[in-house]
Amino acid sequence: MHFMKDMADNSHKLNIPTASRVLVIVPAYNEAGTVGRVVAEIKGVFSGLEILVVDDGSVDGTAAEARSAGARVVELPFNLGIGGAVQTGYRYALEYGYDVAVQLDADGQHDPADLPRLVGPVAAGEADLAVGSRFLAPNGYRAPFTRRAGMLLLSLAVSLLTGHRFFDTTSGYRAAGARVIEMFAAHYPADYPEPESLVAVRRRGLKVVEVPVGMRSRQAGFSSITPWRSVYYIVKVLLAVFVSALRGREEAEDEWERRRIPFDCCR
Repeated sequence: MHFMKDMADNSHKLNIPTASRVLVIVPAYNEAGTVGRVVAEIKGVFSGLEILVVDDGSVDGTAAEARSAGARVVELPFNLGIGGAVQTGYRYALEYGYDVAVQLDADGQHDPADLPRLVGPVAAGEADLAVGSRFLAPNGYRAPFTRRAGMLLLSLAVSLLTGHRFFDTTSGYRAAGARVIEMFAAHYPADYPEPESLVAVRRRGLKVVEVPVGMRSRQAGFSSITPWRSVYYIVKVLLAVFVSALRGREEAEDEWERRRIPFDCCR
């Protein structure tokens, strides 16, 4: 009842139908310093959204901070990596009947104020997946040269493979509709999920749109990405994307069954 009241009171902020159930998936690994603030900020933008923090085997109190801030928490028994954590969120969204699922990072770099731009086109049925693009924002995203060049190369490769022009293929800020939720619950790439999943979605004939979003500095901790690691990452992602384009659906779904996590760990 409280959720539906919040939906009615706040739907004008997000421009979504009041009947839509929206889940925000926040994958987190050792993000105790930021996850509580991220959850609070999401609630400040739109109190009716339900928030699921997927604690990917953290050892620093991430789950406790998320729970204290009012989020539901799934605690994975060990670290699966970003793909496994996000897929767990999509599986939860599918099993509990959500209409839209939003991915949002726990490090504070994604601005919850951009939620309306992502949720709107998906909830309205105008797109199956909305991707937040840092490069479409008015101020633009300033990345180091090697990283920006790699991102451009990767975007060109994904665009060629899918026949759809993409500007930001590594963005982890996105909103998925029912068909994509079902697809990602069955399989979500483990190592380089953002570009690989775009290829998979387009191969299914689903509609993807990019919307401009801002990108903030990490609020705590540090990034492990150096210029040389950026080059290494891009080369590996390019290989993974081309392999993903050739991979069979049945093999992907078998992988989910091997990695499946029960939800009795959620509280």
